[in-house]
Amino acid sequence: IQVLQKIKEERPETEVIMVSGHGDMGLAIKSLKYGATDFITKPINDDILEIALKRANENIFLKNKVKQYTENLEQLVEEKTRKLLNAERLTGVGQTVAGLAHAIKNVAAGLKGGAFVLEKGIELNNKKYLLEGWEMVKGNLGKIGDMAMDLLNYTKERTPEYQRYDLNEPLREVFLLMVHKAEKSGVILEKKLDDRLAEGWLDPKGIHRCILNLVTNAIDACTDISCSRPRGKVTLRSRKIEGWAVEYQVIDNGCGMDQETRKKIFQRFFSTKGSRGTGLGLMITKKIVDEHGGVIECQSERGKGTKFILRLPENSGKDLF
Repeated sequence: IQVLQKIKEERPETEVIMVSGHGDMGLAIKSLKYGATDFITKPINDDILEIALKRANENIFLKNKVKQYTENLEQLVEEKTRKLLNAERLTGVGQTVAGLAHAIKNVAAGLKGGAFVLEKGIELNNKKYLLEGWEMVKGNLGKIGDMAMDLLNYTKERTPEYQRYDLNEPLREVFLLMVHKAEKSGVILEKKLDDRLAEGWLDPKGIHRCILNLVTNAIDACTDISCSRPRGKVTLRSRKIEGWAVEYQVIDNGCGMDQETRKKIFQRFFSTKGSRGTGLGLMITKKIVDEHGGVIECQSERGKGTKFILRLPENSGKDLF
């Protein structure tokens, strides 16, 4: 039995026929339990030995066949997986190129419109047209720069630059940055911060970018002339909730979205702003949230506004230090 065990440990594929001078059924069962192909007793009967050898050869043949089939199957799975990945990659490239072409077309149309107004201003010596045309051109040139940076950030592999940070600070920073723009657009921007929040691990620049993108979209939604509102309002809110380090909310009372639109908002280059948007903002936002191991959700109803909810996990990035 010890020899059988040793053989099976070092060469488990070896077929072993146990030969014993004792017809002990317990020994036979034990031998089979430890992997013996067969068990025969002395004196050895040639016919019985031949049957045992034949059975051992059949086992070897079957094992080799199973091994061969397994290797072929693994190769086939690997090949199909590679083809599927290539197909998905090509589909992704196609979607990206199509979306990028659409975004560039929108910016080009804006530049063309601005140039037309500028030309009219020069032709008519109209200062108002000159200023309006120049603002249109500047705005679209800014979009080109933003789009280039967004594309770079989206395609580049990056590791979040985690640090201990006041979890309310990203909302404070974005509020100070955007409050005057909101007022200029006729939108009330307010913040409601949870005082229970202290410091946590996050990438300040990345989360700042996420909140900024969401607030920019919210202000745009409140100034959309397709829905009537007495005055637009955007609320920035932070909360401490169980199981998460922080929950950020960006709430607006803009036009809102129907269910079909809401399902598409995180798709490549999808924008609810039509020709005024590129769809890159939410792409970047979701990518950064995913890098943090967080989640982002959207709650919206047509005519009732939109709420974006961003949650970051506790100790996000702490294991890197």
